[in-house]
Amino acid sequence: MSNEMPERKPDIFDRLMHLPGLRVFEPFYRKHKEVLMYLLFGGLAFFLNMFLFWLFTEPVGMNELVANVFCWIICVTFQYITNKTWVFDGRTYGWKDFWRQFFAFYAARLGTLAMEEAILLVFITLMHLPDMPVKLFAQVVVIVFNYVFSKLFVFKGKDQKSREKRESV
Repeated sequence: MSNEMPERKPDIFDRLMHLPGLRVFEPFYRKHKEVLMYLLFGGLAFFLNMFLFWLFTEPVGMNELVANVFCWIICVTFQYITNKTWVFDGRTYGWKDFWRQFFAFYAARLGTLAMEEAILLVFITLMHLPDMPVKLFAQVVVIVFNYVFSKLFVFKGKDQKSREKRESV
């Protein structure tokens, strides 16, 4: 039985790079795919989060800390699916591996939720600064920490996974 992970099939973004006019970007894309995909899906999650925060706090009138938790639940679920599928090579082998990865992802995101809630509490609730600029600042801090946690702890690189599998045999 081989300790190597099977080669990943080309995804939709890999296939897009084969289109005429986009082939010129393929070497750059291949070299920086993980970061580009994180920026794309992180950007989508960022805009979704900002929109939902505005929606929940302005038209709905929800408290900013409560609204942020609802945004977090929706956006973290979106991020888990996209990060697992397209950003990091998040394949799992069996239910045990899946649940380990799932809980590691949500645990890391809970840590950054605590950071974000603290920022909102201090700057919006206590200091009465405007909601949206503070939320924007908090999102930038969270995005950086989320990438680091995902890269180092949740979706470990292929080389590290292969090494861990060989060491456990």
